[in-house]
Amino acid sequence: MRARRRRSSGVALVLCAGLLVGGCGAVDAVSGLADNAVGDTGAPSPTDGEEAADPPATPTQSATATSTPSPAPDVEPAEAAPPPAVEPEPAPSTSTPTPEPEPEPEPDEDPTPTAEPEPDPEPEDLAMGASGARVTAVQQRLVDLGYWGTAVDGSFGAGTRQAVWALQKAAGLSRDGVVGPRTQQALDDGVRPGARSSSGHVIEIDLNRQLVLLVDDGVVGRVLNASSGNGETYDAGGRTYRATTSGGSFAVGRQVDALHESSLELGDMWRPKFFNGAIALHGADSVPAWPASHGCVRVSNGAMNYVWDTWQAPPGTPVLVY
Repeated sequence: MRARRRRSSGVALVLCAGLLVGGCGAVDAVSGLADNAVGDTGAPSPTDGEEAADPPATPTQSATATSTPSPAPDVEPAEAAPPPAVEPEPAPSTSTPTPEPEPEPEPDEDPTPTAEPEPDPEPEDLAMGASGARVTAVQQRLVDLGYWGTAVDGSFGAGTRQAVWALQKAAGLSRDGVVGPRTQQALDDGVRPGARSSSGHVIEIDLNRQLVLLVDDGVVGRVLNASSGNGETYDAGGRTYRATTSGGSFAVGRQVDALHESSLELGDMWRPKFFNGAIALHGADSVPAWPASHGCVRVSNGAMNYVWDTWQAPPGTPVLVY
């Protein structure tokens, strides 16, 4: 039994030695030795008391050749591959995402034109019967420019119309007595007629523009609406006359400080100042914007009162008619 155990242990040691020294090629040679050792185990066991004699081990030539393998080349152990790198997961962003700008809307190919604001309406014309602040402003402007005939009371009456007519005549406008845009512009521009005389206290009568100017040393103080002879013929006292007002240089002669009745029965004259025979500057109830008399020069009754009482035109005062 001991001999068998020693043989088995020897086989195992040979196998291990062959593996370590010869590698896989030495396994076959060692296997033959192992087979022989295993085969010995199949021999009949000696009887009790007898000791089996070890047969002489005479290894064969092939076995001897196989038992000495050639040394194998050293093989460096392969380095263990590093574990695959694991990319860290990105940390969640804490910043607020910037919103992408919305695209601007493209303009319409045919945009709707913007309606222009309507201009302020033109102020209404001012005429007889109007009243209010605008009338007051017009009246004050007329007085400032020297157009006589109006009170500054905000009421557009006959006196205001006389002054408006005089302004329109001086500006060469239509004589309608209405303050429209052009008449208002003449007011704003300060239109005033100029004098022909250069010195003295003179009454000037402008036949072309139908105006009476009260002038001192070439400066027009007051402008009066007037109406002179209309150029028509008329019959009076059995004779035929032409209603004309002659031009020239004259002076105040006879005067009547009262309502005077014409000797030719042509009507009444308020406070007349005669300067050329029977032709006088006098007041009248009707003083239109155009020539309408028989040859005298009419002004309003109020204007004649101003000539008498304020401006004064005593006998001898020059009268220049042109």
